[in-house]
Order: sequence, then structure tokens, then C-alpha cells
Amino acid sequence: MKVVKVAEILRRLSEEGWYLVHYRGSHRQYKHLIRPGKVTINGKPSDDITGNLLKSIESQTGLRF
Repeated sequence: MKVVKVAEILRRLSEEGWYLVHYRGSHRQYKHLIRPGKVTINGKPSDDITGNLLKSIESQTGLRF
């Protein structure tokens, strides 16, 4: 199973043109100028993301981790 740090996901999102639109607690919502919808990333930057949550982020953003 793949394990990716939240910090790595946030870095890749900003590199690919996603920008922060809302932040509350540990939940961050990002939008893209071209891709529809928002993607929500939760957790501290040092936390791990695995499994279905990672798959969901990949399908929403079009990125592969």
C-alpha cells in the first residue's frame, strides 16, 4: 500500500496549479483554474495518507503519487 505525507501532496498540488480557497482546522480545500470542483486535504503536514483517501485525491486531481 502506498503511503504519502500530506506535505508531499500539498507541494505537488501547488506545483500543478491548485490553489487554497478555504481552510478550517486541518482541512484545506483547493481549486484549479481548469479542472472542475474542489479537493479537500485533511491532516497535519507530517500525517500519512493511504488507501481510499489517496485514491480519491488522485482521481479528483489527476495526479499520481
